[in-house]
Amino acid sequence: MAATQIDKVAVVIPAHNEEQALERALTSAGTAADRLAVDSPGTEAEVVIVLDACTDRSLEVAAGFAARDLRFRVLPVGFHSVGKSRRAGCGVVLESLGGSGAAGIPARRLWLANTDADSQVPEDWLLRQLELAAAGADLVLGSVEPDAHGTHHELLARWHSRHALAEDHPHVHGANLGVRASAYLAAGGFPGIDRDEDRILVERIRAGGAAIVSTDTTRVLTSGRTSGRAPGGFAAYLLALAQP
Repeated sequence: MAATQIDKVAVVIPAHNEEQALERALTSAGTAADRLAVDSPGTEAEVVIVLDACTDRSLEVAAGFAARDLRFRVLPVGFHSVGKSRRAGCGVVLESLGGSGAAGIPARRLWLANTDADSQVPEDWLLRQLELAAAGADLVLGSVEPDAHGTHHELLARWHSRHALAEDHPHVHGANLGVRASAYLAAGGFPGIDRDEDRILVERIRAGGAAIVSTDTTRVLTSGRTSGRAPGGFAAYLLALAQP
């Protein structure tokens, strides 16, 4: 893998009625951006919160972060679709650069880090992704772990028995996925669908021969709820796993 420095990273977080979890998610994203600023001061960071048809206090929570920290940007949409929301969030970042790398930042030096509004990223999440990108990775597939708080212990044990948290794991999680903008564009971006948008993007990138790293060194803590916001998403999987 050829080494390529990243000049800017954008965190994209889709949210649909996540007022209870959103503050923790945004706090963790901000902490990861703070760590990146200390350890890689030349790398710009922003966080795009895509509020999809929210009818709760999610807008109030997100707007509070944006008012206190200029790195946060709020994008209200009405898609009722996680795929369209992720695509829109990545799109506004690319549009701000002229689509393919204006403003002095080529697409190969822009990184799109994706997570979810019910998830908490580790402090070194962005730093580690960009270390892998600097080593040549075009796509980083991170691991996730259900939050033990709020997850029944039997379900948690069943999940761990089926998911080895290790390097070179086979899993794809929209809650922990980072991609070089050039690879993202070459693959056509996230498809505007209601489920499996992350898997389809990864399949397209893999088919294009991009450099892919699967790692447990960027593990994200995500909600262990079995009633989720996206049809067929992680919560639906946990619900099926909980069945005897």
